[in-house]
This record gives sequence, C-alpha cells and structure tokens, in this order.
Amino acid sequence: MISQSEPLPLRGPSSVVSARSASRPHVSSRSKRYNRSHTGGSSYVPQNEFPVFSHSGDVEIFIKAGGRENRYLLHRHTLTRCSGFFEASTSQEWSKASLLPPVDAASRELARIGEDSASSSGNEVARPRINSPGPRKRWRYELDPGNDGDDIPMLVQKEASTADSAQSGSLFGGGSATSNTTTPRRSSHSHTHSTNSFFRSVANLSMVPTKSDQDAPLSQADADLLRDYDNLFRIFYNYPPLLDSINIADAYVQCKSLLTLADQYDALAVVGPRVDHHLLQFQSRLWKQIAKYPISYLRLGYLSRSKVIFQEALIHVVGQWPAGERSIRQSFPDIVLDIIEDKVDELEETVSRIESRLFRLNLTNSRGERITPGTSYLDWLAVSFFRQWLADNTSPAPLAPPSARGHSSRDGGPSSRSTAIIASAPMAPNLASLGRTYRTLGSATGAGYLGHDECKRFLKLTPELYSRENLRRFEKRIDELKSAAREIVRPLMGSGLELEMERGAVTPNSGGVGGSSNVPVAASGMTSYLTCVRVMERDLPWAVED
Repeated sequence: MISQSEPLPLRGPSSVVSARSASRPHVSSRSKRYNRSHTGGSSYVPQNEFPVFSHSGDVEIFIKAGGRENRYLLHRHTLTRCSGFFEASTSQEWSKASLLPPVDAASRELARIGEDSASSSGNEVARPRINSPGPRKRWRYELDPGNDGDDIPMLVQKEASTADSAQSGSLFGGGSATSNTTTPRRSSHSHTHSTNSFFRSVANLSMVPTKSDQDAPLSQADADLLRDYDNLFRIFYNYPPLLDSINIADAYVQCKSLLTLADQYDALAVVGPRVDHHLLQFQSRLWKQIAKYPISYLRLGYLSRSKVIFQEALIHVVGQWPAGERSIRQSFPDIVLDIIEDKVDELEETVSRIESRLFRLNLTNSRGERITPGTSYLDWLAVSFFRQWLADNTSPAPLAPPSARGHSSRDGGPSSRSTAIIASAPMAPNLASLGRTYRTLGSATGAGYLGHDECKRFLKLTPELYSRENLRRFEKRIDELKSAAREIVRPLMGSGLELEMERGAVTPNSGGVGGSSNVPVAASGMTSYLTCVRVMERDLPWAVED
C-alpha cells in the first residue's frame, strides 16, 4: 500500500525510455569505478611487469648507491637462466629463501580482477594467476658496498622475515623504493575496485624517486653503478640496455663497465651479444676507435664474444707487435696470448719468405743472363743500391755506443739498470717497423724510396760513371726492381680490417697469410703496419674454450 503523502515517481512511455537507453552505450558501475584515475594520467598501468613483478616475482633485489635505492622484484627462473651467480646462490645448498604466507582468496580475486580489466581495456599482458594456496619462496638480495673504497660492490643474499616480505613484497608490489616513500592507507569508504586501481598505480610509482631524492647529489660512480645494474636486469628480460648511441667514447666506457659487471655475475653469454649489437651500429667510427685503442677493444671484444670487434682489434695488435706486449700479458688470459703469438708467428714466417725473395731479386741483360759486375757494371750497381736500401730498412738500428746512451741517473739520463735493459734488448726488428718498409715497397707508385735525388747522389760517388745518359739508365733499372718488388710483397698488402676494406679495393691475388684468393688492398696511408692477418672461426678464443 502506497501512502498518499509520498510522491510517486514519474516515468515516461516505454518508447521514450527505450530511445534514451539506445542513444548511449551501457556502462556498468563497475567499469566507471574501475576506470577512475586516482593519480592523474593513464587510468591503468600494469603492475606485473619489469622491474617489479608483483604477482609472480620471487627474487627481491635492492641496489642502493649515493642515497638512491632501486628495487627489483624479478623471477628466479629468469635470473638463473641468465646468470651463474643466481643459479648457484638460489640453489638448495646456498639458498636463504624465506616463505611467504599463503595468498588469501581476497588477494587472489583482486589479482584476477586486475588481469580481467587489463584484458578488457586491450592491454593484453601475460601474467601467471595466483592459484596456489600454499606458501611461496622468496629470495632477497642487497648490494654490499664493501668495507673500503677498494672493495667491489656485490649482491649478497639476506634472510628476510615474513613481516619484511609482506611489507615490501605484497601482492600489489607494496614497499617503497626509497625510505621516504610510505604506503597509502585505505579509506573505509573506498570500493574494492577503485582500491585495486589505486594500489596498482602506487606499485608502479614505487620506483620513482621522491623530490628529496632527486635533489640529492649523485656522484658519477654511483650513477654508473645504478645504470649498470639496471642495464644488466633489462637485458635479462630482453629489454635494450640504455647506452649512449651518439658518442662512441662514452658508449665504450658504458659497455666496458656493463661487461665487467656481467663477468662478475657470470652473465657474459647473455650480455655480450647486446653490447656487440650496440657498438656495431657505429660502423666506421667504431673501426677508427679500434685502430686508436686496439688493446682496449681486444678485451671488450673478448668479453662480449664479438667476432668482428675481436678480429679487428687482433689484427691491429699483431701488426704492431710487440707494442703493448707487457700490458697484454698482464691483463689477458693465456688463451688470448696463445692466439696472438700464433698469429705473430704466422706473419713473421710470411715476412721471412718474402724478404728472402727480395734479397734474391736481380736483373737480366738483353740475352737473359743475370747481371754481374762483369756483364753490366752499371746495372749491377743498381741491384746493389736496391739491396742496400732493403737491408737498412729491414734491420734494427745499431745500438749507440755507451758514451752516447746517456750519463748517470743523477744527470737526468738513464740509470745503469735501464742501460743494461737497452743493451740486452733483442736485435730483431719489430713487426711495426717491418710493416712500414713493406708498405713502402708495395705502394702503387714507388715514389717513397730511391727517388731521383737519391739515385743522382749515389751515382756521383763514381764520377767516371756519372752522366745524364747513365743516370736515366740507372733510374730505369731501379724502376724495374721496384716493379718486381711490388709484386713480391703483394701478399703482405692484403688487409682483413673493416677500416681499410671500407676505403680499399678488392683485387684478385694468389693469397696472403690466410690464403685468400681475393685480398683487399689496403687504402694508402691508413696504417703503416701490416694488416694482412686473417682470423678464422677456429682462431676465436671462445671457439677454443667451447
């Protein structure tokens, strides 16, 4: 029974109601509440993603440097696949995992709602559902800076209490990335769905530093440390590392630091290819940098297992041997030293064969007979002149007499110990000086040695032979010797460098050190040493190790 004092609600005709309903799409109250934004910007940000997998993560990592702290909640199965350190430290023998309390039904329902809402909004993100009623394991790592400045910061495993785990690793990714961040409280009148959205936003903002953190000064070393760890974990999850893509010098420093960290955690197999891919994008700028700092890039190529970078640097190192030998012996493993020495031996053997052919080089007369002092004295002088130049440029410089080597150390000259070292130095010429000689012999014009003035001065030493006609004939015979020498040294003019192949030409040849039928001819003036070393797959250190 309806009281007369209460006004009756008025409704329009059913046709009018139907028209109003059809004029706008139906939006449920659940959707309106869920899509409401509490933090501004996007109404929904997935929380179960890198760097905090709040639904499925089971390894909590805290990286703190210079007052900043980054928190990661990652997966054991991913970390153990990428890093030998995590594989060993989370094993049953070394593990300090803590057990989280079982996930209650309300939390599982909130996680399910979040997943359903993400799917309905078009953001398909694969997330494991939390269905297991039993306790879960969680590992906790913190960065230990060490006792003094010389110690290398290292992740150490900590035993986290149930209360700490519940606070820092709740279903919603609660727990702050910095000590200044607090977990918001739920108001008693908030609806379940809006609370879910609110906590989801807070979880994704947990990695954002507060204003006080942003204003705090951060040293370059601390910034590099945070960047390296972040890049390490990004690579583990198939994200590109954040490395400089403009300045190659800065990119090298960042890549070297990242590889050192990956080596520390036995993760070079995963990190190396990413570094290789990033540096190879510099192309010609990279080849020039390797030419300037071959030893540094040889180590980087070794750590990253980059065939191109390692090969490029190795050719430079071998061509300039023994330059940098002491540094290489101190900082490289034996397997790399063995490869370098093998390539040096191969190059020296090839140089020795070619050198013997050059010293046997001779001229013939019109009847095809070899020149001798008795058959043609002027032509024999040309051969002798050429051989003398060759001997002078393929032999080490003679040692200065003791009186010319310097005075006592108190006079500012070398000490007796340094003098003894100089006196005991090997007499064989190094590959770098030999390279300059053979580059000169292999030049296209031959204008770099035994030119007109040198020939004229030499011939004037025998006044009775000097005349314009004899000088022209003498220079012609010298040119014949130069042409023959150019063909003999051609195998040494090949190059395996990307730096020289970009500007050089490829010409058919019988082969160089590597026996290739097409040897790239090095561009003139690129390098003064020999770069004809060929590096095969079997020569790579990781191929030998595997």
